[in-house]
Amino acid sequence: MKIIDNQLMDSVTAQAKQSPRLRMNYNFHQSLEDKCHRFLNAMEMGTQVAVHHHITKDETLVVLRGKVRVLIYNDEGDITENEVIDPKEGRFGVDIPKNTWHTVECMEPGTVVFEVKEGPFVPHEIDGILEVKK
Repeated sequence: MKIIDNQLMDSVTAQAKQSPRLRMNYNFHQSLEDKCHRFLNAMEMGTQVAVHHHITKDETLVVLRGKVRVLIYNDEGDITENEVIDPKEGRFGVDIPKNTWHTVECMEPGTVVFEVKEGPFVPHEIDGILEVKK
């Protein structure tokens, strides 16, 4: 059994701060081939998550600490939804349907999100990255 507590989140957050990407995963699944991926994603301000989609996979995000903005895009790169997920405001997470263009922006230092999606892992180069309008 693995306990998700402040000690674990602090450890993953410290790794995110040292990472050039300013984020770090802590996987609960054993392999990238597992049928269900469950992990913590620690993020720092300034991390860049490409606008992407998972063609055949739903994705669920639950904010354990901090705050994020979730942006949804249409196929032309226009923002269609813009939601702030903040547990202090009673907004704990989001479920993103398969084949939905999206990104997540960290809005608070030390943010930690619990993510769940179907495996196996598919790189975004295959699944798809969207060029968005500025």
